[in-house]
Amino acid sequence: MDLTVQDVVLHLLDNIALPENTVDQLITGSLDRKVTGIIIAFMPTQYVIEQAIQQGANLIIAHESPFYNHHSHTDWLANDSVYMDKRKLIDEAGISIYRCHDIIHRFQPDGITEGLIQALGWSSYVEQRIPEADILSFPEGSTVEAIAHHVKSSLGIDYVRVAGNAEIVCKRAAVLVGFRGNGHVTIPLIQNEQLDLIIAGEGFEWETPEYIRDAVQQGKSKALIMMGHAESEAPGMKLLADRLAERFPELSVRFVGEKPLYTVI
Repeated sequence: MDLTVQDVVLHLLDNIALPENTVDQLITGSLDRKVTGIIIAFMPTQYVIEQAIQQGANLIIAHESPFYNHHSHTDWLANDSVYMDKRKLIDEAGISIYRCHDIIHRFQPDGITEGLIQALGWSSYVEQRIPEADILSFPEGSTVEAIAHHVKSSLGIDYVRVAGNAEIVCKRAAVLVGFRGNGHVTIPLIQNEQLDLIIAGEGFEWETPEYIRDAVQQGKSKALIMMGHAESEAPGMKLLADRLAERFPELSVRFVGEKPLYTVI
């Protein structure tokens, strides 16, 4: 049976209740288009689109928007050459892009967090799952510095950013993906869950990092590891690709990763 974009979207939406203001939508293309192949990505970058074309795939399922803002608005980009060239490539290739942001975060457990935890090999450390984070208990003697090196090697990234005391032994930590690293989320967790360490994707630099700085100055053993937004969420999209490949064996379903966005000089 020929599968359409709609068929794949309905599978993703199975038993998922989306919020009224969801950003999940078909951004380009049409729902009735026959799917020739699926590319899964964290971000539908120029490179990812070019890879889809080379691999003969006409459906991209991405966690973030292709057009540089959360709600995929394009009116403000109407005369921008980068946007116009990217949109032309998408339209001429006949590629449908479906945003899978809210859906995967509503999997049970959260599909993005689960993918990261699996990639880090920490499934057995998970003590509690709450909507915004996984709470972990680390083996005795685990230092923040050792955990940071493990994150780097497991995710294949060149660096993470550490605030606070990297030499402390970490017993309890929270793992928060994407843009969940802001103070209104992390600070109550630190107190309520008696955490030594926050491991997050990103957040405002003047919130959680400055809280950690003050805590250390007061003599408290606290630390923060920031992985990067894409670095924390791409593993969850790769897990989605593996699951969709099992569900639709008649289609080529591949995850396409990107190089790290920043170079540290």
